[in-house]
Amino acid sequence: MTNPKKYILAIESSCDDTSAAVLCHTKVLSNVVATQEIHKQYGGVVPELASRAHQQNIVPVVHQALAKANIDKKQLSAIAFTRGPGLMGSLLVGTSFAKSLALGLDIPLIEVNHMEAHILAHFIEDDDNTPPKFPFLGMTISGGHTQIVKVCDHFDMKVLGETLDDAVGEAFDKSAKLMGLPYPGGPLVDKYAREGNPHAFEFPKPKVDGLNFSFSGLKTSILYFLQRETQKNPNFVTENIKDICASVQHTILEILMDKLTLAVEQTGIQEIAIGGGVAANSGIRARLKEAEGKLGWKTYIPKFAYCTDNAAMIGIVGYLKFLKGDFTDQSVVAKARYAIGS
Repeated sequence: MTNPKKYILAIESSCDDTSAAVLCHTKVLSNVVATQEIHKQYGGVVPELASRAHQQNIVPVVHQALAKANIDKKQLSAIAFTRGPGLMGSLLVGTSFAKSLALGLDIPLIEVNHMEAHILAHFIEDDDNTPPKFPFLGMTISGGHTQIVKVCDHFDMKVLGETLDDAVGEAFDKSAKLMGLPYPGGPLVDKYAREGNPHAFEFPKPKVDGLNFSFSGLKTSILYFLQRETQKNPNFVTENIKDICASVQHTILEILMDKLTLAVEQTGIQEIAIGGGVAANSGIRARLKEAEGKLGWKTYIPKFAYCTDNAAMIGIVGYLKFLKGDFTDQSVVAKARYAIGS
């Protein structure tokens, strides 16, 4: 008699976190993440060091995920992995490992788009979680991506707008670096912003047509502002760090909310789901909850564990593809650039 339960092992290695998860259908049994601390001393992710760390981490992380789930690898139904987008060296480690293990176990291999996974993380089964209803607008906000996506079905997605230069997470981290804050700076900006005045300093919002974003001009204006003020007062940043962070964060959130509001007006869709590392930001969470009351939106915000890069979100996509029989073969290769819907 065949086992009716389907177990998916998922592997995520798109950037600097090595992660493995085991899902039984839509329920997460384990979700292990090994974070690479080495990049802090360089002020950002170093691709070569990231890929080396993945090579060191992937076997113990997968072993730990299986052990936590209390699953033997012979019970696995399929292996899902991040094909892209991401850092090529990092992706190659996860892709190669997934292909080898699937071949050795003679089970299906499932490729997953990292950005689609951030959106579909909302479909992970959880006591506190209700998935969004189709169609909905997904906003992916992370260190490498900023997109607004119309989601008509699990695998029917259309990008309505995206960043033309820096991603929103990059804008947070680079602004933090200009203030002398350590990497990753985004969470520190959020922390200081909670105690600062968001209207203390004014920064220009880029004028970009349609639903596309741009953050490079904002970053430049922050640079010039800090240079100008520190010439007058060398201690300006340390004396005003909370107000600067609050003002920077307020401007970034205004840009995001303006575009999201425009997307709602253009599509008529009021179901909004966010994903990506910046979805952990307390400011954007508060603004979305505020929009529920003021604008009548229904908003969906993932658990913190499913915001940053993790394998559980890869696993839920893997399971949904498993149900469709959407498998890939051993000729599959990693893709640093991998558009949603391709």
